[in-house]
Amino acid sequence: MSVTHVEGKNAGKVMLYALSTCGWCKKTRALLEELGIGYDYVYVDLLDGDEKASAIQEMLKHNPNRAFPTLVIDDEKCIIGFKEDDIREVLVK
Repeated sequence: MSVTHVEGKNAGKVMLYALSTCGWCKKTRALLEELGIGYDYVYVDLLDGDEKASAIQEMLKHNPNRAFPTLVIDDEKCIIGFKEDDIREVLVK
């Protein structure tokens, strides 16, 4: 799976499943960068074949509705959609 890493403060394992055309996904990325959080992301819509299937399978473990953006923290906490207050609460310590 083609994952892109963005350098920043270590707030645990932060993974963003996003769509390249999604405005809420862009807002989530902008918030993470504003907070200076290091994270990984993948644009699921830009993947093909097995890579796309693999990304969707990983995302479904946390978000069976396949909604975007899906932000997964430490493989435990999942925030679906752009929820600025929830993201700040979990990642700003």
